[in-house]
Parts: sequence; C-alpha cells; structure tokens
Amino acid sequence: MADMSEPHHKIVPLPPAGMEYEVQWLRRDKDPVYGNGRITWHHDNHGYVINGEAGALFFTFLNFKSEGMIDEFGVSPVLYSEKRWRKAETNTHFHRERNTISFSASEKSYPRRGGEQDRASIVWQLAGIGRGDPAVFAPDNEIDIMVAGVRDAESWKFRVIGLEDMDLPIGSVSAWHVQRLPRAGSFEQKLDLWFMPEREWYPARIRYTETSGDYLEMNLSSISRSN
Repeated sequence: MADMSEPHHKIVPLPPAGMEYEVQWLRRDKDPVYGNGRITWHHDNHGYVINGEAGALFFTFLNFKSEGMIDEFGVSPVLYSEKRWRKAETNTHFHRERNTISFSASEKSYPRRGGEQDRASIVWQLAGIGRGDPAVFAPDNEIDIMVAGVRDAESWKFRVIGLEDMDLPIGSVSAWHVQRLPRAGSFEQKLDLWFMPEREWYPARIRYTETSGDYLEMNLSSISRSN
C-alpha cells in the first residue's frame, strides 16, 4: 500500500464548471443505448461538491455525488453517494474526526491517512495533479492513489497511456489518456479517463468498463464555467 501520509504531488483544483456529455451504454447482446449526462464541479478553495448523472429517456444509468474539503492533499472527500440502475444507493463515509473510511454496503473499514479518494473525486484529483504537476503525465508513468469504492478500498494504479487526438461532440481536442486496470480477480470496474491540458484539464471522455465487457462512455459536448 502506498504511503499517503504526505502529499505526493502539487495539486491545483480546476475552475468550477458544469459539463454536458453525450452518453453511450453498451451491454452484451443488447442494442446500444444513447443518452446524455452532466457533471458539475464546484469548490471555493475550502470545500467542494461534485454531482453527476447519466441517463436516457425515463431512466438513469448512474447518479453520484461527492462532497468534502480542499486541503493539503488536494480533493479530500467526506461523503460519496452512488446510485446505479436497478441497484440500491450506497454511501461511503470518510470520517475526518476518527480517521476511518466506512461503507453502507459492507461492514469493512479502513484507516484514513489523507489523500484517499472516491470514485467521483479521483477524476478531479487526477485533473488537479495535471494542472499542478503536469510532468507526471508522461507515457508509461504510473500514479498510485487509494480509492474507496462502494464496499471496500484499495490502491488504484493509473497508467498514463499517452496524449491522444480525439474528435468529440465539443470538437477536436488533444487529451491525456489515463487508464486504471483492476487487480487480477477483482470485480471492480476498469476506468479510462481523458484530460484536456489546453482546456484546464477538464475530463473530455470518461469510460467505465465492467468485468463483463459492458461499458458506459461519456463524451464531452459542452463546458460552462461557473463561479
């Protein structure tokens, strides 16, 4: 396990913004489902809130919220809530007063040393590393961060794939592709992220891939900066 007792990178939070995404949900033996998503990122250099959703027509594939503090470690979650289609809502608690991490979906608990992330905040922590310490984003570099999911926590290893040119609903962009591969035997999702260095490091594409091969992909269509 990586030692998270000291900040490892300089982190500069992204400016607050609302982002719209075009969404594709692909499941085995079923036609793709297309929809829309939105993520809002707000902070005041002391606290932050992330809200996100992805859905189509009358149902929602994914709904999540992360809220917490901005501290010496960067984005520092206090509560993460997640609701997936046909699954119960879960809550992950980062207890600052007693330095533990607990879950509504399991009886496990983990020590909180500082620097741990949840499934939503990790995106903004990586983007903040890009803004504050861009040299980290070099092909084949690896970034280790402890991430709490909905029932447990483990160190996630992110590998920087490279800077890629992409055609998106928002237009043509260059973005750093970062990939997290779950450990062997894990049922955790694979996560691919693309960050735009020329646009404040906002996430251009987010792709969640299940062990079954099903995936949910969000492609950026607009950004609205906010205060």
